Amino acid sequence: MSAAAEASGMAQTSKSLPLKRHVAAVTVGNALEFYDFLTYSFFAIYIGAAFFPSNNPASELLASLATFGAGFATRPLGGLVLGMLGDRWGRKPAMFLSFSLMGLGMLGVVFTPSFAAIGIAAPILLICFRLIQGFALGGEVGPTTAFLIEAPPANRRGFYGSLQSASQYAATFVAGCVGTGLAAILPADALASWGWRAAFLAGALIIPFGLWIRRSLPETLHTEAQLDDGPAHVASPWRTALLGLMLLGGGTIATYVTLYLGTYAQATLKLAPLWSFSATLCLGVGGVMGAPLGGLISDRLGARKPVILIPIVVLTIATVPAFLLLNAFPSGPLLLATAFTLTFLLAMGVGVGIMTIPEQLPMRVRSGTMSVVYALAIAVFGGSAQYIAEWLNQTLHDPIAPAYYMAAALCVSLIGISMMRESAPIKLEAKRKAKAARQAAIEAS
Repeated sequence: MSAAAEASGMAQTSKSLPLKRHVAAVTVGNALEFYDFLTYSFFAIYIGAAFFPSNNPASELLASLATFGAGFATRPLGGLVLGMLGDRWGRKPAMFLSFSLMGLGMLGVVFTPSFAAIGIAAPILLICFRLIQGFALGGEVGPTTAFLIEAPPANRRGFYGSLQSASQYAATFVAGCVGTGLAAILPADALASWGWRAAFLAGALIIPFGLWIRRSLPETLHTEAQLDDGPAHVASPWRTALLGLMLLGGGTIATYVTLYLGTYAQATLKLAPLWSFSATLCLGVGGVMGAPLGGLISDRLGARKPVILIPIVVLTIATVPAFLLLNAFPSGPLLLATAFTLTFLLAMGVGVGIMTIPEQLPMRVRSGTMSVVYALAIAVFGGSAQYIAEWLNQTLHDPIAPAYYMAAALCVSLIGISMMRESAPIKLEAKRKAKAARQAAIEAS
């Protein structure tokens, strides 16, 4: 199937889709991923006290964070199993199953009694539900990203694909609002006993809505013929997967270091907690604005690579000076401006980069490959990024150390992006027509 035929087919498909409703259904799972991450981070102290009571509060916190990290361990397995299911059975059943498991995990965390109520069964159940969540989230991104680039017409793929990243930042903003609001209105004992459960329950309330809509999704993995279809310019899915891992690995580290800015503001810059929470809100706003803008520009240009490369190059150059400026003039407004600017640039580039990976893959391996690559990037680099940033800060006694780590990771992303081939359908079709015209001219002469 040619690029023109594929574009035409996607355009015809899109005409029959109430696309906005479907986009909401497929992006809500990715939004819950980041909501869950930040909510757990905000309330890790209270979760530790509820499930891992000890005479040492530091031990409680470490046990809580270790349980959070357990969810990262099952992500690659979930990516492999659910991603391959998306390629074999279809995007719709894979998305429905992953979201159902995600809902089970979230509700389990909300309703598991504390250690005081059921003893050792409490932390065991908590760990089990976190493993289920990790498995579900690992298999969520591949089928949903495949859907987002298969459902719309070719000239709108960039925008709709970038919503995968934008949804994460929207959840960051919501989580910041919920965490800040609960901390402001509830006393400490209420937060410890039930307030943190209310924050998780607020996210879980979206689950019935998401399941209801996902049941009505159309299938974009349509016919037997399409299973053999794939972009002719891709030499090997393995090459795309490796370069995609470089892109997402560096992008993941940069994402989690920017999320670390809230902690950095209190621990290193000695700013008030209010500025720390406000920085999280600015991260969300910057991402929600940057990712769709990058997608729109890539559609307008008919090219992906320059829209990924330019913001990431600027971000790589600006990261260390931004941290230097923050340390030279530590202030709340400068922290907010830094958080917004860095995240805007990152989301603009990586938001397009995420959907570029499956766009280069044949349909028969698109969901599975994307799921595994994304899950590996998150599990390996996301789970360790903030720990490494803080360790470098303390070990080197250099407050700029997190910026060095982020800039180095972005350089790896740039190498991966530079080696990728252009994947925008409009650009590819123009190249195909030009090649056909040259061939016709040669044959005519």
